[in-house]
Amino acid sequence: MTATSELQQTAPPRAARIATWTYFGLNGFAVGMWVVHIPNIEHATRITHSTLGLLLLVLGGAAFIGMQVAGPLADRLGQRRLVPAAGVVLGLALAGPGLAHNWWTLGLALMVVGFGNGSLDVGMNAQAVVVERGYPRPIMAAFHAMWSIGGAFAALIGAATLRAGVPTEVTLSLCGALVVVVSLAASRFLIESSAHEAEEHEDRAKPPAKLVWALGGLAFGLMLAEGVANDWAALQFRDILGTSVSTAAYAYGAFAVAMTVGRFLTDRVAAIVGPAAIVRWGAAMAAVGLTIVIVVPWVPVALFGWALFGLGLAGGVPQLFTAAGNLDPRAAGALMARVVGLGYVGLLAGPALIGGLAHWMPLNIAFILPVVLCVLTFFGGPVLKARRS
Repeated sequence: MTATSELQQTAPPRAARIATWTYFGLNGFAVGMWVVHIPNIEHATRITHSTLGLLLLVLGGAAFIGMQVAGPLADRLGQRRLVPAAGVVLGLALAGPGLAHNWWTLGLALMVVGFGNGSLDVGMNAQAVVVERGYPRPIMAAFHAMWSIGGAFAALIGAATLRAGVPTEVTLSLCGALVVVVSLAASRFLIESSAHEAEEHEDRAKPPAKLVWALGGLAFGLMLAEGVANDWAALQFRDILGTSVSTAAYAYGAFAVAMTVGRFLTDRVAAIVGPAAIVRWGAAMAAVGLTIVIVVPWVPVALFGWALFGLGLAGGVPQLFTAAGNLDPRAAGALMARVVGLGYVGLLAGPALIGGLAHWMPLNIAFILPVVLCVLTFFGGPVLKARRS
């Protein structure tokens, strides 16, 4: 091991683990602060719902580009540089939507927010894979749970500041500054892959492209299903079951809480049964949960269905990201960018596809699409066993 690689490994795994937790939490917090202020920003910029929808596509496209740029950069420059830099970009950009005064200034702001978010997403997941190698058990799912915790804090803080009448630009600017400061402070605890890990793979061939695409395809299906729950769970309660708006909110709440709890539990289960079983049987559980939502017209049972759906989806994506990052440590960032990017496309595409299908059929029938994808994931899950062998 060279002197440089020894310096890169000075942070103990526990410190690096806490730092990586922090970046996941910051990412969820930043995204959550933008989301809770969307109504205010839409009003301030005087844009229509349709214009907002187009601008959200701009945000998603910029995030995808950020992922594809950040992956190779992480391999070339190192994660200790890439991850905090992405955090700083995201933090500085967070103030932009609050300062926007029309559609095109908001569009420019969202391009930078999306780019920073996508870059941080790939960088922190790649760092999580490196940190996990220092532990004798899986720990990736807990990182993803911290993203959810960050989003929950954003919802609480955003609700409080909105209730207090704090201007949107002030809230987003202060929160963005917090993201910048914490990103820089946590960077000293990040670690890089050791030279020994790279040397072990020098004589190995590059991973087959079809294996990378297979992992990406599974991530696409699972994250598409997650996106459906994010955008359509409450609407399904209101429009299909006829509940009030306040009761409808419990549908997404049941899904989100179950997914967060599931991610904190997944690592211990994965250490026993293996990642392929987590992906396969989690997808099967999700398919059963959403099928209950489709066919059962009673609110308590449907709530159970949404919770089961969230619990089933909780562990699959972290296993796929870990698998991608471990295919080849020499190009872990680039490989993760492909898999994370395909998953992100699914997250964006899911709500739009369901919206299109809902014009032609009842909303609950449109949910058959994510059920089918979960079933396909069950049958495609053994690809993780092939990777390990």
